Amino acid sequence: MALDVITFGCRLNIVESEAIRNEAQAAGLRDLAIVNTCAVTNEATRQARQAIRRLKREQPDRPVVVTGCAAQIDAAGFAAMPETARVIGNAEKMRAETWAALARSNSLAADAPSPEEKTTVADIMAETRLTTLALRGFAAHTRGFVQVQNGCDHRCTFCVIPYGRGNSRSLPVEAVIAQARSLVENGARELVLTGVDLTSYGRDLPDAPGLGTLVGALLRALPDLQRLRLSSIDAVEVDDALRELIATESRLMPHLHLSLQHGDDLILKRMKRRHGRDDAIRFCAEMRGLRPDIVFGADLIAGFPTEDEAMFARSLSLIGECGLAYVHVFPYSARPGTPAARMPQLPGEIVSERAARLRAAAATAHAGHLQARIGRPLKVLTERGNTGRAEDFTLLRFERDVAAGEIITAEGFRAERNALLAA
Repeated sequence: MALDVITFGCRLNIVESEAIRNEAQAAGLRDLAIVNTCAVTNEATRQARQAIRRLKREQPDRPVVVTGCAAQIDAAGFAAMPETARVIGNAEKMRAETWAALARSNSLAADAPSPEEKTTVADIMAETRLTTLALRGFAAHTRGFVQVQNGCDHRCTFCVIPYGRGNSRSLPVEAVIAQARSLVENGARELVLTGVDLTSYGRDLPDAPGLGTLVGALLRALPDLQRLRLSSIDAVEVDDALRELIATESRLMPHLHLSLQHGDDLILKRMKRRHGRDDAIRFCAEMRGLRPDIVFGADLIAGFPTEDEAMFARSLSLIGECGLAYVHVFPYSARPGTPAARMPQLPGEIVSERAARLRAAAATAHAGHLQARIGRPLKVLTERGNTGRAEDFTLLRFERDVAAGEIITAEGFRAERNALLAA
């Protein structure tokens, strides 16, 4: 049996899973499954529990170690599962000594300890520094991911992630450059900067460098880096330096994924978001003025407590008014302990129906995005499975074999589902 790391959730978890794999292997751990969980919705947590049970059912003698946001938030619940050998917190999972101690204990296959003895989970709010990850590449990905920030100082009423990740912590610019340089030297053509609240980058560091300062420093320090991409950002936190780079730097990819969440001002206020509807529309128009080829994605929540049909309609229309090409739709999920969970809840069937309508509108918008790119030369970073992503994140599927990790120019001749077909 091999060491397997099963990842749920965000790009940040992808980065951390690769670091976990490296540290566990270096510690000598082999016959083990590690589940890196997500807590963004009830469904994400349910899927993690389901995966843990399946892993143990399929290989009863193989220990299952659980970590990640869901494990941090509900350590006792995961430790109580008979299928779980150990529960490790989000801070502890990033430390080499955690995995070394686990290897030294030589007790994973022994009689199950008590839930308390299974658990290595400290107070995540006590974390004040971000651990540098020693990564040279990503086994299952052709691009490299660089964790530059973790945690969140905001307290949106629907969100439990700060309780899984802690307060905002940033990696110094020099440490980010060193990590990025290592990935580029090992063949990464594209890097993706990741974080829980990426646009809050640097506020906890001396001199408070912003995300724009970091991006500019990276591009200057790494002339061989061909493509740099940002993960999800908060539009109202985009600084002037980043605006200038979006307008002028061709190596910064023309694709921004926005944490919008809703299109109605009262719901946004009840969510405790920091922007209004007009802010989102104005930001997208401004960025298109600076970079006409830019493409936007966004997260939208359907069925937030107190949402009526008119409020939902304003969220639905935001797809067109912002010109969103990629939309991640989340049916509202009441997370225990959050303020929104105490608000008047909508019936589940209404939440599901509105999520379906949002997804249908999002699919129509994405289909239009694809149609507009048929026959246009696109610069594509090829991936495994004869696929690739254009600069604006358009997915292409090739009808021929293409080597992964190359940047090629291709034209799509037909849209099929969520991708363009290319010869």
